[in-house]
Amino acid sequence: STLVQLIPRLYDVTRGSVRVGGVDVRDYDIETLRDEVAMVLQKNVLFSGTIKENLRWGNENASDDELVRVCRLAQADEFIQQMPDQYDTHIEQGGSNVSGGQKQRLCIARALLKKPKILILDDSTSAVDTKTDALIRRAFAEEIPNTTKIIIAQRVSSVQEADQIVILDGGAVQAIGTHDELLAENQIYQEIYNQQNRKGGEE
Repeated sequence: STLVQLIPRLYDVTRGSVRVGGVDVRDYDIETLRDEVAMVLQKNVLFSGTIKENLRWGNENASDDELVRVCRLAQADEFIQQMPDQYDTHIEQGGSNVSGGQKQRLCIARALLKKPKILILDDSTSAVDTKTDALIRRAFAEEIPNTTKIIIAQRVSSVQEADQIVILDGGAVQAIGTHDELLAENQIYQEIYNQQNRKGGEE
């Protein structure tokens, strides 16, 4: 989490550099940089207002059609349609009247509305089931293929299709590779994979 917060400069490095597109993030205009990066945290915040108002925090000029599109990508449209006032349903302060998984999906939709060049998902599908998680990832692959997606996750299934998987252990990079490479060569990855699959599904 600390690592990805260096990208939109919520923190700055004390040594070395963080580069996006080969350019040190400190050399970008900070407003431009943050406009191009969307971050979805495990515990994102919803505020008191309608679903539409919460979503438009990502893009205040978004049309109703755009709201529906991003909610379909985030697997949120289905549960919204079942709510009494659908997209005009009132969300209580902090999102107390929606489940953890619904809140995460609304926050993902809100981030997508920004049309970011970099989308960071910080354990942000931890409260959804593995099937919904897979549908969200498939929608990302098909609908926003040119967006760089950085996924922080505890579940192997959430990252196994990634171009590159980085294993962090004790704050240091322990290994980098594809799912197949790490499964063949890395003990930590093998242990996590075997533990999660032995239990008949990821936790």
